[in-house]
Amino acid sequence: MKRQVDGRKARGEKRRTEIIEATLRVIERDGVTGVTHRTVAAEAGVPTTSTTYHFATLDDLLVATLIECARDMATEVYWMIDRARSHGRGRGAEEIAKLLAEALGPKRGRTMAEYELYLLAARKPELRPAARRWLDVLTSMVRHDDEVAFRVFLAGIDGLLIQGLIDDEPPTAEELRPVVDYLLNPR
Repeated sequence: MKRQVDGRKARGEKRRTEIIEATLRVIERDGVTGVTHRTVAAEAGVPTTSTTYHFATLDDLLVATLIECARDMATEVYWMIDRARSHGRGRGAEEIAKLLAEALGPKRGRTMAEYELYLLAARKPELRPAARRWLDVLTSMVRHDDEVAFRVFLAGIDGLLIQGLIDDEPPTAEELRPVVDYLLNPR
C-alpha cells in the first residue's frame, strides 16, 4: 500500500529549512548579533509570523541552526575521513586538505557563520548540547580504533579551520596537506 504524504507537513518542513538556511545567510553577512525574527524573515522572503511560528524564541532558532550545521559538518567530515581511508595515506591527506581549503576559500562565509554559532554556545549554556552534537554524531558515524587519535584529528581540523579564518589569505590545499598528513599519521 502506498503511503500518502501530508502536504501541510512537507510544506512546513520545507519552510522550516528555508528559515534555517536564511539564518545562516544572516550570520554570514551580519554575525549572530544580526539574527532577529525580522531579519531572518526578510532574508527568507517569508512573513515574520512564519519565523515565530516555527521558532518561538531566537534561542530555538539558533539551536535548530546549530543542529543543522552539526549534521552538515559531521557528514562532511565523515566523507573526508572515508575518502582518506579509501585513498590511502597520501591521497587521503590531499583530499582532506582540498576540502579544508574550500571551507576557508569559497565557503569561508559559511564556515565563519558555523564557528560563530559554536562559539556562542560558550556564552549560552542552553546552546551547548547543540554545539557538541557534531562531535557526538561524527563519533557514532566513524569507526575508529584509537579514541585519542580520533579526537586529536578532530581538534586539529578545528584548529586549522579557526587559524585559516583569521589568516589574511586563506591557506591553500598544498599548505594544509603536510599538517593534515601529520594529523592522519602522527609520527
